[in-house]
Amino acid sequence: MAHGPAKGISRWLFTTNHKDIGSMYLWFSFAMFFMGGIFALVIRAELFEPGLQIVEPAFFNQMTTLHGLVMVFGAVMPAFVGLANWMLPMMVGAPDMALPRMNNWSFWILPFAFAMMTSTLFMEGGAPNFGWTFYAPLSTTYAPDSVTFFIFAVHIMGASSIMGAINIVATILNMRAPGMTLMKMPLFVWTWLITAYLLIAVMPVLAGVVTMMLMDIHFGTSFFDAAGGGDPVLFQHVFWFFGHPEVYIMILPAFGVVSAIIPTFARKPLFGYSSMVYATASIAFLSFIVWAHHMFTVGMPLFGELVFMYATMLIAVPTGVKVFNWVTTMWRGSMTFETPMLFSIAFVILFTIGGFSGLMLAIAPADFQYHDTYFVVAHFHYVLVPGAIFSITAAVYYWLPKWCGKMYNETLGKVHFWLAFAGLNITFFPMHFSGLAGMPRRIPDYNPLWADWNMISSIGSLLFGAAQVLFLYIVIRTIVSGRKATDGVWDGAEGLEWTVASPAPYHTFTTPPEVK
Repeated sequence: MAHGPAKGISRWLFTTNHKDIGSMYLWFSFAMFFMGGIFALVIRAELFEPGLQIVEPAFFNQMTTLHGLVMVFGAVMPAFVGLANWMLPMMVGAPDMALPRMNNWSFWILPFAFAMMTSTLFMEGGAPNFGWTFYAPLSTTYAPDSVTFFIFAVHIMGASSIMGAINIVATILNMRAPGMTLMKMPLFVWTWLITAYLLIAVMPVLAGVVTMMLMDIHFGTSFFDAAGGGDPVLFQHVFWFFGHPEVYIMILPAFGVVSAIIPTFARKPLFGYSSMVYATASIAFLSFIVWAHHMFTVGMPLFGELVFMYATMLIAVPTGVKVFNWVTTMWRGSMTFETPMLFSIAFVILFTIGGFSGLMLAIAPADFQYHDTYFVVAHFHYVLVPGAIFSITAAVYYWLPKWCGKMYNETLGKVHFWLAFAGLNITFFPMHFSGLAGMPRRIPDYNPLWADWNMISSIGSLLFGAAQVLFLYIVIRTIVSGRKATDGVWDGAEGLEWTVASPAPYHTFTTPPEVK
């Protein structure tokens, strides 16, 4: 007996349609983004002025832990997987993802993982309170009982990421349209192919380190317990061997998004396509050999510090190539400044600021001063908020007309951009100053010396949060009652959306016969 298409909740529970699954990933990540943002606002409210204001120190530490974990694993990564699900099959000319049932499963285990992680807030002893990096022995010897549920949740997230990455690799390598060679793929497809390989390589390392934690807690092993012959620094090595490539997993797809948007609104093909591909691959390779720059203060040999310092600085070279190519694409282009372009230009400028502070942190002797201060917090938020969050926002504005056939309100989009841009800089730029003045991170109370900068940061965080509420309103209003999108969504950019992201056919820029 033939069955019609599934209706209601069944459609979403059992769907194997890449667009449905992409939409679910995006809405889920949006929900997690708001939840992680609420955790951040609790942190900023506590730090509004010196003294203990509204929460206990233990709860403050739970907020710092959950904010980091939810933003990294619940907001940024699922959002990029959602964009991949929506766009990759269309960009490579495939009818769907290669493994559609696994695609469904990789999404539906995520809500259960995060429900388990956040439910630890209501358990005896409270949520994990050891920071998103969960260093042992703090996370093994002194942690609340809820750490076991946290470990299980991390395993489920990792399984979801690995399944999603396998699906992406299989789709790109096996389902491209005839004639689409690897070097004709849009940059977004390239960045996701490289990101997927990174995920497959490093998520098992995360699974390994949390399993070692589990053994230390429950089965009497001493991997990270010095009293039993273990080494707490081993934890940091294994964690950061996962953790540093993870940072690039959160930024490489952003490079692909921006490489699609800037050419559209500059009305020029992307400058230096092949160099962008090689730069992305170089960044991915180098991300595996720089992990110990997070550990300069553990007492490693001087030679080790030098190796990791120089390897870290080397990443600035391919990153500089990418920034140069984006700027050169805009150079003398017929630029217009619609909302996606505004977010992309802000990405280039602010991500570069984050890169410069990263170079400062790469200098081993200087890092002894910066380590575990708010300077580090400023650095990685300047990489991740303008990098990951702004690029995801730009992608939503850019592709939303394609997804739902409706056009968003351009004026509201620009108001959202300027609120978010101001909120971001007011929140995080002062942290450079309080960090250089010595303010330690993850501490709920502080010296009145840093009071002014903290008050400014907390006000900025409220502004940034308000901007995201406006974003939610814009998206819902567009889907419900937006005006119908035309075939050429971007005025004057018709037909460019797909072609400029990949290299032009070889004959397009050859010299005409009469000029020779």
